[in-house]
Amino acid sequence: MQTWKLALAAAACAVGPAIAQAQEIRIGANLPMSGPNSEYGELFSNAAKLAIDHINADKMLSKKLELVIEDSQAQPQQGVVAMNKLVNVEKVPFVLSAFTAVSKAVAPVGDKAHVVTVNGGAIGPDLAELGDYFWNVIPLVNLEVQAMAPYLVKERGFKKIALVYVDDPAGEAIRKELETHVPKNGGTLVTAIQVPRASQQFSGVAAKVREASPDLVYIASFGAQQAQIAKQLRDNGVTQQLASYSAYSAPTAAQLPESKGALYTTQVINWSGDALSQRVARDWKAKTGKEPSAYIANYYNAVLIFAKLAQALEKSGQPITGENLLKQRKTMASFDVVGGKLTFLPNGTVSVPLQVNETDGGAGKAVKTNIVVAP
Repeated sequence: MQTWKLALAAAACAVGPAIAQAQEIRIGANLPMSGPNSEYGELFSNAAKLAIDHINADKMLSKKLELVIEDSQAQPQQGVVAMNKLVNVEKVPFVLSAFTAVSKAVAPVGDKAHVVTVNGGAIGPDLAELGDYFWNVIPLVNLEVQAMAPYLVKERGFKKIALVYVDDPAGEAIRKELETHVPKNGGTLVTAIQVPRASQQFSGVAAKVREASPDLVYIASFGAQQAQIAKQLRDNGVTQQLASYSAYSAPTAAQLPESKGALYTTQVINWSGDALSQRVARDWKAKTGKEPSAYIANYYNAVLIFAKLAQALEKSGQPITGENLLKQRKTMASFDVVGGKLTFLPNGTVSVPLQVNETDGGAGKAVKTNIVVAP
């Protein structure tokens, strides 16, 4: 009798996790939750969690949606470890990603397993070439530079531009784009100074910038490093205008006193426009006490797109798999999301209006908006 009871208990334990898993729909996130870039992981994951709260509250899906987070540490090798766990152990059909080097490293894992990987933070132009299962909901940096270069050179008169860029695929991509588009608009890239990814000391860089006598310094880095570059440039006598790309919207850089007045690009987001954008802005501020940035829209939208695709699959009686999500995305193409309508191009990228922002100690203010750049 006792043996029978033990066997029954063991069987209950064995099926318990399976039953629990069947009662939820899970997606993954491969984000830097530790290390010098953990600020981004916190931002991105909290935006995704806000979307999940709204999706569950609105009962968009037949089961509760949950997020499984693995720590990429913003490192390609660790990102692959995290991706393999999400794909092979957690069995999720959809994974959020970030950072150009990490995204390039994990994309083949998702492609092989037919798991959708969605980037809302990385900007390398070659992220458009990673296969059907890799999608981007953020405009890539070639579009950002093409929007920024004519504004800086032609409209603001910054003819001589110095670049400080990180030794990383994102930094290299920005250098190549500036080398093309600054001269094309009548300016000169007077120097391009590469810094190691782990470096935090930039007094020597500041000396090289002062020697080049630019009108403007473009910073192509991310996380704690970009803030340190800005601070140490100012501390070492570089007074020229600063500029950057969408990574500069992260609070560590954007709210740095030495960054005040810096220019950076993002996609256009009108938080007071449609009802969805207002809802996200209101609830984000209630949770964090801060105004939302474009990154919040990106990762909220990535999860919302999953929910809309999954909802359509459930209505048609199809399982929520990576293959079916891809097929459904190609059928639907456009989605009403935060900031308006988002339309995927055939290669899994998006083309959206861009804007130039100026740091003001808070969420920043737009100084030129609705810049349309052809992909």
